[in-house]
Amino acid sequence: MSRQKNSSPVDPFIERETQKYKHPIPSREFIMQQLAEVSKPMTFARIAKLFELTDKPELEALRRRLKAMERDGQLVRNRRKGYGLAKKMDLVRGRVIGHPDGYGFLVPDEGGEDLFLSEREMRTITHGDRALVNIIGIDYRGRREGALVEVLERNTHEVVGRFCHKKGQNVAFVEPDNARLRHNILIEGRKTGAMLEMDKLC
Repeated sequence: MSRQKNSSPVDPFIERETQKYKHPIPSREFIMQQLAEVSKPMTFARIAKLFELTDKPELEALRRRLKAMERDGQLVRNRRKGYGLAKKMDLVRGRVIGHPDGYGFLVPDEGGEDLFLSEREMRTITHGDRALVNIIGIDYRGRREGALVEVLERNTHEVVGRFCHKKGQNVAFVEPDNARLRHNILIEGRKTGAMLEMDKLC
């Protein structure tokens, strides 16, 4: 940020960034503010040009910051690799609550009404995950409905269930005991043999 022209907007948090980092770059708040004013997604190159960042350490720091903001659900990168504000793109981040019948809900981090997630949307996410979803409309019951954009954090690290294996086949899976976990857990072929050996020892 040291190359900002006199006419360029000044990051109100530049002093904080200078104290924290050897190569200070625009703060998260300032990046979001500028993207809000532009009102359209911008590529990494355009963002770097906007803030007049050219040194390799500055560019690498900006790349890491944008990636972290994307991970935290503040920014979303579209198919053209343009970064945009999640709020501006009707996106909501929150915690997934699975239902035994297959559908689920997203509880927004910022509070407010839960978003309904259809069984189709729940195929790639599980109960407890944090996700970013797009508001796609209102369902027939008057609930806000969402579509998965990205999984921000996986929170199912251990699963208790019934181990299933078909004799003569090198394929196995676990049926979770938790009714909110609707997906069977496929066991890799090389691990199936090891688990069968463990079963023999029990």
